[in-house]
Amino acid sequence: MKIMVTGGAGFIGANFIHYKLKNHTDAEIINFDVLNYAGNLENLKEWENVSRYKFIKGDICDPKKVNEAMEGVDVVVHFAAESHVDRSILEPAAFVKTNVLGTQVLLDAALKANVKRFHHVSTDEVFGSLEPNDPKFNENTKYDPRSPYSASKAASDHLVRAYYHTYGLPITISNCSNNYGPYHFPEKLIPLFVTNLVEGKKVPLYGDGSAVRDWLYVEDHAEAIDLILRKGKVGQTYCVGGNNEKTNKEVTLKVLEIMGKGKEAIEFVEDRKGHDMRYAIDATKIKDELGWEPKHNFEEGIKETVDWFLGNKEWWQKIKSGEYQKYYQQQYGGKLNKRKLLT
Repeated sequence: MKIMVTGGAGFIGANFIHYKLKNHTDAEIINFDVLNYAGNLENLKEWENVSRYKFIKGDICDPKKVNEAMEGVDVVVHFAAESHVDRSILEPAAFVKTNVLGTQVLLDAALKANVKRFHHVSTDEVFGSLEPNDPKFNENTKYDPRSPYSASKAASDHLVRAYYHTYGLPITISNCSNNYGPYHFPEKLIPLFVTNLVEGKKVPLYGDGSAVRDWLYVEDHAEAIDLILRKGKVGQTYCVGGNNEKTNKEVTLKVLEIMGKGKEAIEFVEDRKGHDMRYAIDATKIKDELGWEPKHNFEEGIKETVDWFLGNKEWWQKIKSGEYQKYYQQQYGGKLNKRKLLT
C-alpha cells in the first residue's frame, strides 16, 4: 500500500510514519511536507535511507506539486496544518490558507488520483469549550469553534465531508484530544516546560492553570489512525481521546515532580485570549466499532515523555536555537523560516 502523509515532518505525522513503517512491512510512505517552522526531518532520520520511505518537499496549497506527489497513491493521511492556537491569534490568515485552502487542494487531487481512502486528522477544538459538568464531546456534538485555529479546522472538516457527499470521495475523519510524546515541538506546553526547566528557566502557566485538557499519548493516536484506515467505515468520523482529563496546573505539577522541581518554578502569565476552559473526548464509538483503547495512562505516558526529552537534548536544543532549519536549507534550498518559538 502506498500512503501519502501530509505534514509528516511534524509531531503527530512523524510519529504516525514511525508507527506505520515499524508495524507494517508492506507499507510505502511518501512524506509530503513544506518544512515550515514546525517541520523537522530529524524526526524521521532513521528512515532516510530506507526504500519504503520517501520525502517530498511541497506545499499542500500548490496544486501542481500535490497532483504530482499523489500519482499512484492508494491512501492519503492528512496531518498538515497550522496548529498552534496562540499563533492563530497572531496571524489567522496563515491558518485559513493552509487548513482550509490546502485541504481543498488535496481533496481535488485525491479525486483525480482515485485514492481508496482520504483520512483527515482533526481536533476536538472544533467542538468549542465545555463546562465542568458537561458531557464529553462525541461524534454528534455540534461544532462551536472559538479560535481562528479551531474555526479553520472546522471548515476543513466540513469540506472533507462535502467531498464525500458530493463527489463520493471515500473519506474518514478523526477528531483527537491533546497529544503528547516524543518529537513534540518545544513551544507546546509539556515540551516547553520540560526544556525550560533543563535550561534553568521558569514555566509560563496561563491564568490560574484551571483549563482542562484530555491528554492522548501520540503513539496511541497513531495506532487509532492506522486502525481507522484498515477497519473504519467510509464516510464516518471517529473521536479519539486519551481518557486523561487534567488541568494545566496538574500537568505542570506532574512535570515539576518528575524533574525534582518545586512550585517556585511556575510563573503565572496572562491568560490566552478566548481561552477554552475544557476539552474532553468520549471515545466509545471507536472502542465499540474498532476495538481501540489507549494503551498509555497519563502517569506512564508523561514519565516516558519527560525521559525522552531529557535523553534527546540535542534534538530540541537545535530547534530552540533555530539550527535545525539550516540542514533543510542546504538540502532543499529556500529561505529559513523566521517565525520564532512562542515561549
